[in-house]
Amino acid sequence: MTTDLIDLRAARTADCEALAGIHSEAWLGAYRGVLHGVDLQKMISRRGSTWWRGALARGVDIKILSIAEIPAGYATYGPCRLSGTGMDGEIYELYLKPEYQGLGFGRVLFQNVRETLAAKNMPGLAVQVLSANEPARAFYKALGGKLAAKSWYRIGGRRLDLSIYAWPQGST
Repeated sequence: MTTDLIDLRAARTADCEALAGIHSEAWLGAYRGVLHGVDLQKMISRRGSTWWRGALARGVDIKILSIAEIPAGYATYGPCRLSGTGMDGEIYELYLKPEYQGLGFGRVLFQNVRETLAAKNMPGLAVQVLSANEPARAFYKALGGKLAAKSWYRIGGRRLDLSIYAWPQGST
């Protein structure tokens, strides 16, 4: 048991159910109305606890955020996959359950992952987000992210624009 309100640690196999729940709740909150209902449900259903166990087995870096011992959010991260950004590291996903959003917990998780990447010699950071996800874009801008590039993603026959934010080495 921890006496701290906020606990940040590497995810473990025992966290897979919680990760699936966080993913589902966060995606419903963030993408309802942005993605078509059927497409959204397909994306969520692919990320059950079995998927998370596989991700951990493959060595995916996953950090889990717990508030008063309740899993509230997670981030996946590693080497930057986005060509042309010049960044070393990337946060692939950062999600909180809706009831924990807007309270500063996302900022804590972001900063912790950024420090983890820097310690792994990946100080420059990139994040991509659906351009239609205004709250996420505002979040990354508030953290000092600069719009570095645009891209797109196709789902269900529909093109969705992506915004890529960057934090070069040494930026705060």
